[in-house]
Amino acid sequence: MSTAALETSALCKRFGALTVAEDIHFRLEPGARHALIGPNGAGKTTFVNMLTGRLAPSSGRILLGGEDVTRMSQRERVRRGLGRTFQINTLFRSLSALDNVALAVAERLNVAPRLFRSAASQRMVVEQSLAVLEQLALADDAQQRVADLPYGKQRLVEIAIALGMQPKVLLLDEPAAGVPSMETHRILDVLDKLPSEIAILIIEHDMDLVFRFARRITVLTQGAVLTEGTPAEISADQRVKQVYLGEGS
Repeated sequence: MSTAALETSALCKRFGALTVAEDIHFRLEPGARHALIGPNGAGKTTFVNMLTGRLAPSSGRILLGGEDVTRMSQRERVRRGLGRTFQINTLFRSLSALDNVALAVAERLNVAPRLFRSAASQRMVVEQSLAVLEQLALADDAQQRVADLPYGKQRLVEIAIALGMQPKVLLLDEPAAGVPSMETHRILDVLDKLPSEIAILIIEHDMDLVFRFARRITVLTQGAVLTEGTPAEISADQRVKQVYLGEGS
C-alpha cells in the first residue's frame, strides 16, 4: 500500500469528561477527491482543527506524507504541504486579490522580509501569484479589492491563497458556504480543474457539490466515523439516511 497523503490513527479529543472526537481512523490517498460530511455537531470542525494543528489531540497520531506531525505547529504543517481554507473567509478585504495571493507566495518563497526591497523577489512573487489566479479564472480580477468582489469570487481567492503555498494536501472547509446556489457551479468547476496530484478533502453540507466532486466520502457522527465509501455506497446506506441525508434523499 502506498504512503497516504494524510492519515490519522486512533485520533481522540476530550475536553474534560466530554469526548468530541473518538478513535478516528482516516486515510486520504495521494490525489484523492474526498468529502467529509455529517450533521451539525458531528465533530467535523474539531477533526479538521486537529489535522491542521489548530487543536491538539488528546491521543492518537496524524501523519502527513508518512511523517508524524501530531505535535507540529500549524506553520510547520503548512511548510510540509498542508493547506486549508476556512468556513468563514479570512481575507484581507482592503487589499487586491493579487496582493492576498502574493502574501502567501512570498511566505512560501521565504522572501517576505525583503519583498519590497528586491525587484527580483517582487517579479517572481507577482508572476507566480498571477499564475495561480489565472488557474482559478481570476486573472481579470487580480487588481480588484477583495471587498468589491462577489462572495463567490472571494471564496475562490481564498482557495488561490491556499494554492499559493503549493500544498500537497488541501482541506476545504465548506467552500460553498455563503455562495448563492446559482454560483456553486463556479466552485465545482474550479475544484475539477485543480492539479490531480493534490489530495483534496472538502467538508461540505451541499450534497449536490459533494456527490458531484467526491470519489470517496467519510461520514462523521457524534465525533466518530459512521462509515466510508463511494458516493453510490453512501447514498444507499440506510444509517446515513437516518442520521444525515434523511429518508427522502
